[in-house]
Amino acid sequence: MREGAPGGASPRAVLSTLDGPLRFLLLSSFLIPLGSFMVLPFMSVFLHERLGMGLGTVGVVLAVASLVQFSGGIVGGALADRIGLRRTMVWALLVRTAGFLGFLLALRWPPLAVGALVLTCCGAALYLPANKAYLVHGVDDDRRPAFLSAGNAALNAGMAVGPLVAGPFVLSSPGLLFVAVTALFVLVTAGHFRLPAEPGVREPDPQGMGQGLLAGVAPLPFAANALAFYLYFHFQHYLAVYAVERASSTFYSLVLLLCFALVIVVQPLASGAIRRMPYTTALTLGFTGLGAGLAVLAIGTRPALLAGGTLITLGDIVLFLKNDLEALRHSRRSDAVVFGQQRLAAGMGACASGVLGGQLYGLTAETGHTSWFWLVAAAQCLLLPPTLLALRNRTAEQPHLTTNPKEL
Repeated sequence: MREGAPGGASPRAVLSTLDGPLRFLLLSSFLIPLGSFMVLPFMSVFLHERLGMGLGTVGVVLAVASLVQFSGGIVGGALADRIGLRRTMVWALLVRTAGFLGFLLALRWPPLAVGALVLTCCGAALYLPANKAYLVHGVDDDRRPAFLSAGNAALNAGMAVGPLVAGPFVLSSPGLLFVAVTALFVLVTAGHFRLPAEPGVREPDPQGMGQGLLAGVAPLPFAANALAFYLYFHFQHYLAVYAVERASSTFYSLVLLLCFALVIVVQPLASGAIRRMPYTTALTLGFTGLGAGLAVLAIGTRPALLAGGTLITLGDIVLFLKNDLEALRHSRRSDAVVFGQQRLAAGMGACASGVLGGQLYGLTAETGHTSWFWLVAAAQCLLLPPTLLALRNRTAEQPHLTTNPKEL
């Protein structure tokens, strides 16, 4: 067990106990999304305008890439369980570095861009479960929320800064941009080689390796995570076209920056309260905030866009962190496998949002009343979560569902 501040200490006091390797890991949690978001948010523009792909083809490519990046996390968790956390992170970064190098080569041979994008998403899928598991390895339950929220804050900071840094260079000097990002990933990968192997790692269990990827899954946190991502990605996927029509692309960027800033500042401060909060209360508060934010977006004014984004982000700060903590608490699988399972749930929710939400948004756009899209999404925040509470009651009556993986 790592030494550190007691569970009642502030997040700053807890994080001050981090040793050198974990400080590097948090720095990497900023640098990796920084480099990634210098490229990935502009993929639709790059593939269409620079490489000449049709928009239909671009949409299919991005949908597949998103599904791989999220749902592939379950494979990353299983790999980490077998070969170790540090080795998995190193292999993931090597794969991702190769992907960004592929973007550079795609300037000469455009079809390589699709393979490069898939490689970067595969690397992300492999990396994140091992990263989170390494960060909380040996940490007691009281301090896990502070460690996880610090990693989330670093991740969101990188995601916020990356597009701002790269925006001027995506179309004018993409070669220089890809060289810079590849070099950044080479350095980060080299640093991961120097991380110590996680202490106290048990030898791979042959019987455990024979279990399915979903064996031992905690049903309620898995379902809640899928539903939370399904509803959140209505905001993530479709706010851009809605906001640009009513304000501007600059104002849309401001809304996103506000959301990133809230995660960076609020989640570490609230992590202790979220840990202590009963799960039913967390689900109620989280989905209420998410539903209220989606409903406010229907107003369509600039203040409403800012207020709606704020409420949605506050709701998801509670939901995403609490679901991970509950999954860790109720599963007997390794931390890496649990985080991989939660990533699979996120991928399923995001994919469902893309398919069902896209149809709904298209229908409301045809009628000229896109505000109804947000109201329907908000209504789902009220109607769907009660099914989770029913699942919770069923799980409470049958505890073997979360405590005995062999019976699943």
